[in-house]
Amino acid sequence: MPMIKQLKEDIEAVFARDPAARNTLEVLTTYPGIHALIMHRMAHELWKKEYKGTARLLSSFSRFATGIEIHPGAKIGKRFFIDHGMGVVIGETAEIGDDVTLYHGVTLGGTTWNKGKRHPTLEDGVVVGAGAKILGPFTVHKGAKVGSNAVITKEVPEGVTAVGNPARYIFKDKNQIEPDEVSRRDYAESIGFQPYATTQDQSDPILEGIRVLLDRMQKNEKRMNILCQRLSELDPTFKPQTSKNQPLSKEELKIIEEVRRECEAQNKTSSI
Repeated sequence: MPMIKQLKEDIEAVFARDPAARNTLEVLTTYPGIHALIMHRMAHELWKKEYKGTARLLSSFSRFATGIEIHPGAKIGKRFFIDHGMGVVIGETAEIGDDVTLYHGVTLGGTTWNKGKRHPTLEDGVVVGAGAKILGPFTVHKGAKVGSNAVITKEVPEGVTAVGNPARYIFKDKNQIEPDEVSRRDYAESIGFQPYATTQDQSDPILEGIRVLLDRMQKNEKRMNILCQRLSELDPTFKPQTSKNQPLSKEELKIIEEVRRECEAQNKTSSI
């Protein structure tokens, strides 16, 4: 695609996604995201033609001029928009589809020093909020959204919103739940425990702690089952006690609920 036509589409993307944009001259002269994108497209062409030293010099100048660092090896699609822009970092093997939007402080980084694919792939229509970190060689699928300051280290399904650190998913379909969350819920029900007044999309540090505890309990129970199986093989008279029909007692549930309420009260006090 000719550079001029591509630039025209990039400017149209600014008008479509930024209500503050007033006219083309203003966008061309005052939007660092556009400046960084123009220089990146030039640097990327140089990179593909093996003028890699020149490409790196141009990208370094772009970082100095705009505060946006895009490696010349990164692949960027049509109508890409960086809003505000300061602090954005895009790594060498990152791949960005069409109609993608990034806000300031976003990092598309790697988690290894090995060569090869080590940065994320963002498919068409992805929106990444300010300060988000997407780290590793996985895919953020079409139409997904990443919340501000989220830390993403695993694949993001199509159309979901990823929030928090570590990231969790909020699905448009309320009946759709993460596989890990399904496992936690089923295990909690099997031992007779149900967190009071909690929902799937709730951002609660106490709930996050409960999730971690449930994961650990499941792992420990699997290890105990394996040990019991080995003991049964060594000693046929050994009969492990099953806990499937032994839910938590009322007293135990009461203690858990009291601890949860105390933690909530402490959180309210500290927020005041």
